[in-house]
Amino acid sequence: MKFRENFKYAIVCPTSMGVRITPVDRQPVHLSNMFHMQATSAESNVLSISSALGLPAKVLTTFVKESPIAQLIKNDLKRRHIDYEGVEVPQGGPWGYRHQFNIADSGYGMRGPRVQNDRAGEVGRTLNLKDFDLKRIFDTEGVQLLHLSGLIAALSPETGLFCLELARHAKKYGTKISFDLNHRASFWKNREAELSAIFKEIASVSDILIGNEEDFQLALGIHGPEAGGKNIGDNIENFKELINNVKKEFPNATTYATTLRQVISANEHHWGAILLDGNDWTVIEPRPIPVLDRIGGGDGFVGGLLYGFLKGFPSEKCAQFGWASGAFVTTLLDDFGQPADEEMIWSIWEGNARVKR
Repeated sequence: MKFRENFKYAIVCPTSMGVRITPVDRQPVHLSNMFHMQATSAESNVLSISSALGLPAKVLTTFVKESPIAQLIKNDLKRRHIDYEGVEVPQGGPWGYRHQFNIADSGYGMRGPRVQNDRAGEVGRTLNLKDFDLKRIFDTEGVQLLHLSGLIAALSPETGLFCLELARHAKKYGTKISFDLNHRASFWKNREAELSAIFKEIASVSDILIGNEEDFQLALGIHGPEAGGKNIGDNIENFKELINNVKKEFPNATTYATTLRQVISANEHHWGAILLDGNDWTVIEPRPIPVLDRIGGGDGFVGGLLYGFLKGFPSEKCAQFGWASGAFVTTLLDDFGQPADEEMIWSIWEGNARVKR
């Protein structure tokens, strides 16, 4: 994949930043009185792999004016070497705007994770075209890759139009587009026709399409084959057939990817991936991985995959780096990864957990 050569940012994404609150020691939320709090969003999680490894990254977002949570988020983005741009919206009183809260139980053993999204009054729903100079961002500054998420495209009518216009400007100025479908049924309720049109237009101009079997079927209306066998590894040919169906409907893309996850317990998953790049398939058969906290593993996969393409890795290496980046994030208390170097990720791929002195 050939990216534009004159650029300030390797990767840019729109996002709605918030905070994640997780009980310590993997306890359930309702039985806990001590919590770990971090700044988060699925999209900034993706960027964290590239930013940690030295690529210039930026989020387009919006903040609550004079909010200590907004300051926490800004400080954290700076710590992760992620630039940010966005207007500050007045809170409007105690019942006005705020940053989203994500309250997460990591689960343990046979007790599965539980996540509650508290998004009332979410300031990210106000993301609007009028607040950004898209010609400056895509033309004057330059962007190699625009990453879009279905979470943001479906957040509100305003954010849907914002993502559409970002995709149009990216296309106009030679920026490549990746689109992680991230279908959420609660976001789509009573908005199916509106969101289907938005998602299909974005997908039609995207260069990289990422999603699981439900994402492709529910967000894009792609027919998927019935799953067969109780092990996810038994369904690889069915997943490949689904991706071929996506390629027929959206042939503009050059790359299509999905992860494979089978949950054995909250602490052990079988983790794999499938990538179609041009006519070349890469299949990573599901392998067992230990899991400290699963949240963010999928974002880690996307982040590693996109980093690989930005660095010019062969497609097989991109898939491997994505797989290992996802496995890396599941070993962390945060839901994003900041690898010290590429070697840390490649060691995970190679299954080498020996001490490095």
